[in-house]
Amino acid sequence: MKHTSNNKKVTIYEVAKQAGVAISTVSRVLNASPNVSEETTEKVNEAIKNLNFRPQASARKLASRKPHMLAIYVPSFTTPYFNEVLKGVKDEIKKMGLDIIIYNTGSRNPEEAVQNFLDRGSADAAIILSIEITDRIHEIIHSSHIPIVLLGPSHPSYNYFQLNDYHGGYIAGQHLAKQGFRDIGMITTPVPNRAAQDRELGFKQALTDHDISINDRFFIPGDSKKHAGFTEEAGYEAIFKFQRQRKFPEAIFCSSDTQSLGALYALSKLGMDVPKDIALMGYDNITLSRYLDLTTIDQKMYRVGVQATMRLAEILTNPTDSLYQTSINPVLIERNSTKKLS
Repeated sequence: MKHTSNNKKVTIYEVAKQAGVAISTVSRVLNASPNVSEETTEKVNEAIKNLNFRPQASARKLASRKPHMLAIYVPSFTTPYFNEVLKGVKDEIKKMGLDIIIYNTGSRNPEEAVQNFLDRGSADAAIILSIEITDRIHEIIHSSHIPIVLLGPSHPSYNYFQLNDYHGGYIAGQHLAKQGFRDIGMITTPVPNRAAQDRELGFKQALTDHDISINDRFFIPGDSKKHAGFTEEAGYEAIFKFQRQRKFPEAIFCSSDTQSLGALYALSKLGMDVPKDIALMGYDNITLSRYLDLTTIDQKMYRVGVQATMRLAEILTNPTDSLYQTSINPVLIERNSTKKLS
């Protein structure tokens, strides 16, 4: 049979399809497992030959020598939130003797980005940060046969450190309610994503539990979709939307600290003082929030980055170790930006 020749890299899925076997069977053949019949091995090898398939190096690296390359998948590495996590990862990785690749998947098509990177076969292990594990991404990761730790999302098949955004949103709403505010709003995000949605759900539940009416006019996103709408621009735009409707809440919860930065600037341009005229709080506890005296929600980003990397080191030492799956509850950091002055 004629070899396939095109620019697109042939994947393990195509080999499995042509050979008429499961992906796991192709994997066992690639790793010379004795638990595959001679007939099946011949079929898989024939498909590999016909398709000119070049298996990922990582599938064999782990069995033959010590891993040396860690990949970190992030939707963006230009935001303060992700930078804090990466600091923790990088500080811990120095102890492991591994090189590191930081791979920006973007927020629009992470499935294709993850597929393209894993097809290169250059990573021996990976931390996946804040990327939802769809069925397709699960298939891609599972076929790569490299140790994975998830940071942010959860999935029953992987080690993970899940960030409890619902709880974070809840304690934000609870804090503003306990401060005595009654007209309370939120700067949401224009791009649907689980973290923002969970924060909003928890926030609204806290308001409901404290007998505070939810006014939909006070839940406003910015227009900017960069970084899923967690940016300074989005926070700035949302404040002017409040201004155009000629009605501000007493207190505003932002989906991120970076949104709060834009919101603070917009409020200053409108001649409004925080907290004298309006209370403002954020989410993430980035370093700058301390110097702005901004009440926020701390996700323990640096610490979680360290813990995820330590867990990856344990898996590399003992690949058959039981899964470690935990939820991280964020905590309230109360500062003066939400102090009720009257």
